Amino acid sequence: MAGTNIKVLLVEDNPGDVFLLQEFLKEVTTVVVDLIPVVRLSEALNYLAKEIFDVILLDLSLPDAQGLETFVITHNHAKATPIIVLTGIDDETLAIRAMQQGAQDYLLKGQVTGDLLVRSMRYAIERQRADNALRQSEERFRVALKNSPIFVYNQDMELRYTWVYNPSDGLTVEEMLGKQDLDIIPVEDAQHLIKIKRGVLTTGIGTREEVSITIKDSTRYYDLTVEPLRNESQEVVGVTCASIDISEQQAALRDRKLAEEKIREQAALLDVTTDAICVRDLNNEIIFWNKGAETLFGWQATETCGKNASELLFDEPSPEIEAALLQVLSKGKWQGELTKLTKMGKEILVASRWSLVCDEQGKPKSILTVDTDITEKKLLEAQLFRTQRLESIGTLASGIAHDLNNILTPILAGAQLLPLKFPNIDERTRHLLEILEINAKRGADLVKQVLSFARGVEGKRITLQLRHLIVELAKILKETFPKSIEISTDVPQDLWMVSGDSTQLHQVLMNLCVNARDAIPNSGSLSISGENLLIDENYARMNLEAKEGPYAVITVFDTGVGIPREILDRIFEPFFTTKDVAQGTGLGLSTVLGIIKSHGGFVNVYSEPGNGTSFKVYLPAVEGMETITQEDLPPQTGHGELILVVDDEVAIQEITRTSLETHNYKTLIASDGMEAIALYAQYRDKISAVLMDIMLPSLDGLTAIRTLQKINPQVRIIASSGLTSDNKLSAVAAIGVNTFLSKPYTVNELLFSLQKVLS
Repeated sequence: MAGTNIKVLLVEDNPGDVFLLQEFLKEVTTVVVDLIPVVRLSEALNYLAKEIFDVILLDLSLPDAQGLETFVITHNHAKATPIIVLTGIDDETLAIRAMQQGAQDYLLKGQVTGDLLVRSMRYAIERQRADNALRQSEERFRVALKNSPIFVYNQDMELRYTWVYNPSDGLTVEEMLGKQDLDIIPVEDAQHLIKIKRGVLTTGIGTREEVSITIKDSTRYYDLTVEPLRNESQEVVGVTCASIDISEQQAALRDRKLAEEKIREQAALLDVTTDAICVRDLNNEIIFWNKGAETLFGWQATETCGKNASELLFDEPSPEIEAALLQVLSKGKWQGELTKLTKMGKEILVASRWSLVCDEQGKPKSILTVDTDITEKKLLEAQLFRTQRLESIGTLASGIAHDLNNILTPILAGAQLLPLKFPNIDERTRHLLEILEINAKRGADLVKQVLSFARGVEGKRITLQLRHLIVELAKILKETFPKSIEISTDVPQDLWMVSGDSTQLHQVLMNLCVNARDAIPNSGSLSISGENLLIDENYARMNLEAKEGPYAVITVFDTGVGIPREILDRIFEPFFTTKDVAQGTGLGLSTVLGIIKSHGGFVNVYSEPGNGTSFKVYLPAVEGMETITQEDLPPQTGHGELILVVDDEVAIQEITRTSLETHNYKTLIASDGMEAIALYAQYRDKISAVLMDIMLPSLDGLTAIRTLQKINPQVRIIASSGLTSDNKLSAVAAIGVNTFLSKPYTVNELLFSLQKVLS
């Protein structure tokens, strides 16, 4: 403080003491003292109200104030100014009390010198400044703590609370001072805190940890800092702790972790699902692509990010896509079926659901697309619909077959009998009869094709090797097909056996080959191949007509023009054809399907326009050796046997009577079941066999047969019908009639049937 002034207020009522002090201070050259003396306390208070002094020299005995009260009044009016008591009273007790009240020093007048007084004033000023700074610091600390969430406290070596500031959780300072953690918080929490604080007391090293404390049924979380509390000798005498309540942050952290975990779970679910999930922004750029989309479309997520979805998944823009986009933007949702492209360029059919995603303000920001592959589902549906459609058409076709066969039977038989009745007719008439017979047979074949499609055809089933049929067929094809068509076969020697009718299966292969020939406009190739296939459960589930087990598969492939997709599902319908009227009836493929279905098999077709067509015929394989058949012998004529012919069609009655009598048989005619029973009862001993139509008026043929069997259990019966349904055939077999003659029948077929039952 050298070279500075000290402004001093001297409160002294003795002029001699004032003069003496002034003289002492003049002797001090290190500092300039500006001394202002006053006699009364009231005067001093007036000065203190107007001016600031560096120090106050105060006598305790004044005209208007005496003793310690003089100091207290002065100190209350100038708490920031250091006060030195300067008195003639040598009272140690009074000196102590003055110091306790805030006096900086206590000097006796008889012992004061100039240097002592200056030193005392310097010390007082410095100490007051330090006290003021400390008070200001403490005040700032107090204000800071008051407005902060920090809970601060000290504990001694026994971890008793010695100082507490800003307690939380409902505890007061009084509830904590002098107590330990075990006295105010649960045992488990207290033991954890004690362990932390004991570690600091032992090591002298501070620490920081997150702790939880339950107080009054409320669990809170704190960020706790523990530092060692040291004395002037730097010995650890306790701990100073500061804790901040972080319960809300912890709750927010837990919520964030739960949210993140939920997001991870949802993301995992998005990747587990087999559906393709894609999110694209309003510019149609992909921003999310899940594992299902990678599997379905072949593009990895890294390859799709930022790419235009339409360019990636569609061959070209379409009005359908534009309409879908407009609807999802206007209504928020759209769903429908779309054809999309995979990375390999393969077309797949998907059930697509689009949803508009909005931000927190409700503004559209992206479109969520969920695609489900329904390609196989649609194929199965197409198979089912095709099967149902064909069954409906088959039911209609079989309904008229009976009447058609009744009409064709007398025409066919008449065309064969007339040349026998009139052997001397002219050549032109004979030719006309041949034309009549040929066209009647064509009509009969047409009806058989319809029936084979509708109900399946029961032929003579034998165990046969398809390789032989294919070899024979290939010879015929090479001789009859144009040379511009290259014909090849590839059939393994160990091709599995099948049970079937060789004539019908030959017809199947011939129909397929003829269609292949017509599909090749100029030149090309036609191949027939065979293979063994073991169909498993998975394949059977994908094909409604397939069953588990071994199959022999014949493939007829051509390099022709192919079949357009829009008509592929209709090719097996009867009378549906793309050929000109003069080139086909539209029954070829329906006949193929009927025959193969009657053999327990099924047919698949694969075709692409411009790339040819492949028909695959699947027939159930069987074990056993190939059955060897012999040519039938020519039919024999009768020996005058009497045959009862039962039919409600007069034309069939007449032509059958003529046919039989021409070949040395005798006949009786009945028009219904009742008449047949009456005639058989009358001529039982003379009738050798009965030709019974199943569909009769009044009394049906099956009932009439049962009645005849009661009359004569050994009666020989040939059942006949123009409708060869499975139910009718089963009913005929059930009553013991093993010979069945389908209408329309030729004269030879009639004679063979009689020969069979009479032998």
